[in-house]
Amino acid sequence: MALVELRNVSKIYHLGGEEIRALDDLSLDIDGGEFISIIGPSGSGKSTLMHILGCLDTPTRGTLKLDGTEIQNASKRELARIRNEKIGFVFQFFNLLPKLNVMQNVELPMIYAGASTSERRDRSMAALKLVGLENRSQHRPMQLSGGQQQRVAIARALVNNPKIVFADEPTGNLDSHTGEAILTLFRKLSEEGRTIALVTHDPEIAAVTPRRIEIRDGKVAKQLDARLAGLDRLASPATH
Repeated sequence: MALVELRNVSKIYHLGGEEIRALDDLSLDIDGGEFISIIGPSGSGKSTLMHILGCLDTPTRGTLKLDGTEIQNASKRELARIRNEKIGFVFQFFNLLPKLNVMQNVELPMIYAGASTSERRDRSMAALKLVGLENRSQHRPMQLSGGQQQRVAIARALVNNPKIVFADEPTGNLDSHTGEAILTLFRKLSEEGRTIALVTHDPEIAAVTPRRIEIRDGKVAKQLDARLAGLDRLASPATH
């Protein structure tokens, strides 16, 4: 069973008497453990799709199932609970609170979940070890480089052990070398079995993921799954 099931989803806005279909009868599955990218130009619908998949918004039509739970009719309170329990987010501009130190920033999702002080400390340190920043736990965000701040944001996204992590242009505010290091970290996390979806307009970023989903005009325009392509090549007889 797919971890995420999107069926015939549309998101429709009405502006000045005009109907705008940000998503148009879109269907999509994401399996547990996949490392995918959702790619498309500005205005394609990819950000709207991430908001729907990330339970930040609900579809106008269609159904969304996440980890076996129907989402499309959930209340705002239910959506907030689902986001906290099942979803991690990483954003382009890190969204760290400057007055809190690194560990306190990572702890935030667990505070909302009601975890004890000792549990928050232990799990925060474990998440920071995953991203190689356990020795920066008492630093403030402004004492860190951009790449280190993004690693803190990734640790925060992982600390509740979510079912899926959405990374929205996660390298867009970083230099190319640091961006490559962040993508390498996502690849490593994927190899450990975590489900990760990168949302980007950049084909070079999307190319690091085994599966790429191109969105245009609110629809899935194209999908490329390198794993299946590899299997096809293996299955094809050699030609000379």
